[in-house]
Parts: sequence; C-alpha cells; structure tokens
Amino acid sequence: YLRSQNKLVEAQRLEQRTRFDLEMMLELGYCNGIENYSRYLSGRPSGAPPPTLFDYLPADALLVIDESHVSVPQVGAMYKGDRSRKETLVEYGFRLPSALDNRPMRFDEWEAISPQTIFVSATPGNYEAEHAGRIVEQVVR
Repeated sequence: YLRSQNKLVEAQRLEQRTRFDLEMMLELGYCNGIENYSRYLSGRPSGAPPPTLFDYLPADALLVIDESHVSVPQVGAMYKGDRSRKETLVEYGFRLPSALDNRPMRFDEWEAISPQTIFVSATPGNYEAEHAGRIVEQVVR
C-alpha cells in the first residue's frame, strides 16, 4: 500500500521494522510492541473486538462502575484516542495496519458484552439515567 502511494521511506521503515520484529519473535519468543501483532497471534479477523476479561465472566456477573459519570464516557473516548494515535503511526510506516486491531473496545461492543450493571455516582449522567432500572439515593445522616 505505501509503495503504491509513493511513500517509499515509510514502506522501507515498515518493512525493516516488521522483519526485525519477526526475527526477534523467532529468536527470543517476543519483541517490543508484540501487542501490535495481537490479531495474528490470537487468530482474530480484522476489526473483531479484542479479547477482554468480560469474556471470562459468568452470565450472571454483576459489574459495579464507581464514578460512572466519568467512567462510562471514558469507555468511548479510549477507542477514539487510541485509533487516532495509531492511524498516524500506520500512515507514516511505523506500524502495520493490523496494529489498529490492538485496541480498546468500542462503546457499542462494551455495551453488548457488559453484564448487569450498577452505576455509582453522586452526579449521574444521561447514560446512567437512561439505563438505570431504578435509582437509589444515599442518605447521609
């Protein structure tokens, strides 16, 4: 791809880096940045959600999110920030495009896999209000 875009320096940089990483994996069993090859090492297709601890929770698990007014928006922000940073690395030949698959979950993926949830917040946001079955207030005496 980089060569077809006449980005010869970037193509050479990427080829050199990838060959070095492969040599390190063969000789030592790892390389710096091995997480950027996670799609290949785990056998996932391109664009598939990353494996997470949620994959190992029982169906009746309970998720408690403290300070949910901050934590819930952060789930979506993590993906967007990671994607932006890695697109630049891929564009300039510092990483293979597959590095984009070593990422946090997108918000919709997180929603789909999250178990029953308790949102804990003194100042709940719209998301918590919309998704709460009922609201419990803490009374401090």
